[in-house]
Amino acid sequence: NGVVLGQKQDLSKDTLQLEEIVISASKFEQQKRTVPFQIESITAPQIAFRNPQNAADLLMQTGQVFVQKSQGGGGSPILRGFEANRILLVIDGVRMNNAIYRGGHLQNVLRIDPSLLERVEVLMGPSSVVYGSDALGGVIHFRTRDPKLSSNQKTVVNANASTRYSSANQEKTGHVDFSVGGKKWGVLSSLTSANFGDLKQGNNRLSAYPNFGKLLQYSERQNGQDVAITNADPNVQVGSDYQQTDFYTKVLFQPSALVKHTLNVQFSNSSDVPRYDRLTETASNLPRFSTWYYGPEKRLMVAYHADIERSTPFFDRLLVTAAYQDIAESRHSRRFKNNNLKSQFERVKVYSLNVDALKKVGIHALKYGLEANYNDVNSTAQSLNISSNVLSPADTRYASGGAQMTYLAAYLTDQINLNEQFFVHAGLRYNAVGLSAKFTDKTFFNFPFDEVKQSPNALSGNLGLVYSPSPKTKLSAFFSTGFKAPNVDDLSKVFESVTGSLIVPNPDLKPEYTYNYEISASQWLGGVLKLEGTLFYTNFRNAMAVGPAQFNGQGQILYGGQLSKVISVQNQMKAFVQGFNAALTAKITPKLLLYSTYNQTIGKIQPEQGFQTPLDHIPPSFGRSSLMYSGKKMQAEFFVMYNGWKRIADYRLGGEDNEQYATPDGMPAWTTLNLRTSFDIGKNLSLQVACENLTDRNYRYFASGISAAGRNFVVTLRGKI
Repeated sequence: NGVVLGQKQDLSKDTLQLEEIVISASKFEQQKRTVPFQIESITAPQIAFRNPQNAADLLMQTGQVFVQKSQGGGGSPILRGFEANRILLVIDGVRMNNAIYRGGHLQNVLRIDPSLLERVEVLMGPSSVVYGSDALGGVIHFRTRDPKLSSNQKTVVNANASTRYSSANQEKTGHVDFSVGGKKWGVLSSLTSANFGDLKQGNNRLSAYPNFGKLLQYSERQNGQDVAITNADPNVQVGSDYQQTDFYTKVLFQPSALVKHTLNVQFSNSSDVPRYDRLTETASNLPRFSTWYYGPEKRLMVAYHADIERSTPFFDRLLVTAAYQDIAESRHSRRFKNNNLKSQFERVKVYSLNVDALKKVGIHALKYGLEANYNDVNSTAQSLNISSNVLSPADTRYASGGAQMTYLAAYLTDQINLNEQFFVHAGLRYNAVGLSAKFTDKTFFNFPFDEVKQSPNALSGNLGLVYSPSPKTKLSAFFSTGFKAPNVDDLSKVFESVTGSLIVPNPDLKPEYTYNYEISASQWLGGVLKLEGTLFYTNFRNAMAVGPAQFNGQGQILYGGQLSKVISVQNQMKAFVQGFNAALTAKITPKLLLYSTYNQTIGKIQPEQGFQTPLDHIPPSFGRSSLMYSGKKMQAEFFVMYNGWKRIADYRLGGEDNEQYATPDGMPAWTTLNLRTSFDIGKNLSLQVACENLTDRNYRYFASGISAAGRNFVVTLRGKI
């Protein structure tokens, strides 16, 4: 809520009602009150005022999205208990999820620069009809700004610049973008450079856990030897620093009001990102690892977009997006007092084509499309003796002979406007997926197979009903099915997920399916109070989860010199996720707004025999409450972030919930108090000041291996021309 530099939200207007335009539900603009999905929108002014360090923090600040973190450069969004490759990330209509998006915890969302975002839409719940595989928990769609064109013959030039400093991790971020536009042509370019130091956690701990999260020692290389160094300040999480650079360019050609062509180039590059959680593990009271870091993660996207409005027998509007992505990732680890640095490198090239059409016929708004997506995965590895500089082979994370994955799909949806109050939604999608992985090198593991091939297909559908007698009232019911095919990471990886547990390939892994039921209600009372609520229940079939396994008949094997139990991703027979979301908005005065949200989710695996067990990735209850003041030249917000307990009995032990980074009782509940302000100090200049975690509370998000920031002062200066 809120904006800067003269774009402040007028709380006296009904912009918070249901006339808001959303896009992600169907890829075309439509009123929010006509769709049965739960959609949360974050606008550019809100992003600027909330002023997040990265895209993960941006999502977390909504109070609707939970985020897990394993390191300083981490942030894995969770929607309705679904995480990683079970939610779909999309940027400017291009699918970001690729064949090696893992099922554990992902930090790929950090490769998106919040500074250039025009809008973010979070589509809650299964969305496989429009978006295909992976969209089980929902879709997070990031949309970047377009160049501004001139309305006359004069060239329009706009520029923005900002600099931000945060005390908790000594953040220093600089951003600049400029737009040059004529009547038909426009160019927008952006550059952001961010430097994050070691993160300092809060010092105000619960009395029951006086040392929780403290880093007492860390490894350092001295005179060719690994040495355990006593941490001078145990609240400083040494090994959580990283840097990132983001570059965006858009070229827009609009020959007429009804035709747009856009060339979209995006490049993101990080430094080495230390895996903080693994660096805190100990063995015999010494660090287990001397080195564990992700190498520079590079994301290149080149996309062409066409947007054509023309009345033809087949469409009234046509969207075409062709894209190429090149992603490079790597992992590097070395055990304490061991000179062998193991490095695994992944390179993924993705080619995609999306064609989406809209055709209105009477009371019907037909939307249909085709999608083709091809992933080529190359995985290599090496071991370097850092004393002798001798290189030797090492086991690859994925199939050594390479892997390919293909998605082909066609879909059709229909929005039937029965009248101004009733809207019916229905849709079908056919998905065909192909996967091939070759295990050519059996030096390290004697795989009982040379190649794994799969070609699953699925039919996804949805049906929804909306009753909205006015922009102040909305009732909806929605049913949808979801589909997720095993990807290269699910099917073929060999990886030590936690110390002493080794994930091995499971060639018999099958797709998982979901069946989702939800009802929602939204009501304004007297134009000053809005109540919203959603209840949902999602049932799994063939749900994928990590469980005990055998490799060549053995339940334990040696890996990295340690005897490790064998586990694999398997299809559990049955599982479910259920929960609700509630939100309240109150216009106290034309300038004062109260907003509060609360989320509760439960997930269980139901075996054929025995008792239900917890499902991975299910967050505790969480939410956000804020009081927002919006004046002519000033904005201020006091907000509270809160999480409930995640008791150890509710963890999926040995899975992805990372119980080793929690207390013996689980992850404690916490609340933080926060304050932020924005001042216009000139026509084109603004100053933002914030203090986050005012009470210096020590806390961690569930499943996280790093503690959150303690008391954090943030100062930002923004300018524009």
